[in-house]
Amino acid sequence: MDPRVSGHTATLRPATSRDFDSLVELLETAALPTAGLPPTLGGFFVAQSGGRVVGGIGLEVYGRTALLRSAAVDPGFQGAGIGQALVRRILDHAGERGVTEVFLLTTTAERFFLRLGFTRIARSDVPGAVTQSVEFRGACPASAIAMRTELSTS
Repeated sequence: MDPRVSGHTATLRPATSRDFDSLVELLETAALPTAGLPPTLGGFFVAQSGGRVVGGIGLEVYGRTALLRSAAVDPGFQGAGIGQALVRRILDHAGERGVTEVFLLTTTAERFFLRLGFTRIARSDVPGAVTQSVEFRGACPASAIAMRTELSTS
């Protein structure tokens, strides 16, 4: 089910390279890193409303683990369930890819992710493959909080 925004439906869909500039603008507005963002946006989903990208999220897969990254919603559309819908969709996508654990770094959204089942962990508890991502190697500040969720294997 797609979230409703001001009487309009925000549609979730896989991102394409045509969404790149819109997603970069959205991430910059949210003060999130754009380093390492793949131009093809493979593994990314966007929320679209009224013909424009109003949310985005990505997944970098490292075997059975993955990094959730670039989760952002346009400030004018926050509070409408778009962020939750994007997280649910990316976690479903991770499960479809055989991922069993998803990690993330955040400086501003710890409470949001706690509500969605993530738990705070020490950065040292993040598997080595994930720590090789651009986000862990420097795009996110050392003060960013590491979080984890385990996916059902059923």
